[in-house]
Amino acid sequence: MDISAAARATAEVPSIPRDETGPVFREPWEAQAFAMALTLHGRGVFTWPEWAATLADEIRRAQAAGDPDTGETYYRHWLNALERLVAEKGVTSSEALHRYRNAWDHAADRTPHGKPIELRPEDFAQGFFSPDERQRHPGCLSRMSLSLTRAMKRMLFRPHSIKSE
Repeated sequence: MDISAAARATAEVPSIPRDETGPVFREPWEAQAFAMALTLHGRGVFTWPEWAATLADEIRRAQAAGDPDTGETYYRHWLNALERLVAEKGVTSSEALHRYRNAWDHAADRTPHGKPIELRPEDFAQGFFSPDERQRHPGCLSRMSLSLTRAMKRMLFRPHSIKSE
């Protein structure tokens, strides 16, 4: 992770959980969501004020829906804000994100523990979780982050490699 970019992000978005050395994460997917935001900002997909406004809106939505705002769900809001911004900015569509998320979830369900998860064409034949369904399946957060990360990497670094399944 680019330390100077992380420092700029924590200065621009004061709600980022941090200690004296910088941002802190409870789980690897949280760091991945943070790194994705830095990368997308660095590529000019959004400004920090746009990010902060979208993140604040996602947090308000969650609180209105009953999120207790204990800090444990902070990076869930990051993930929602990332998905929303990349769809709004035309980097990808919400439908594509849902399809990839569900495909990764399906692939993870059929993969034995400890084995690498690989996407197959049949993984895309399944339906997808809506944002409300994600709240009912909290164990899939790391898979959602993995899905977003992989889908975004493909779109950002190999924009012609994604094909409709």
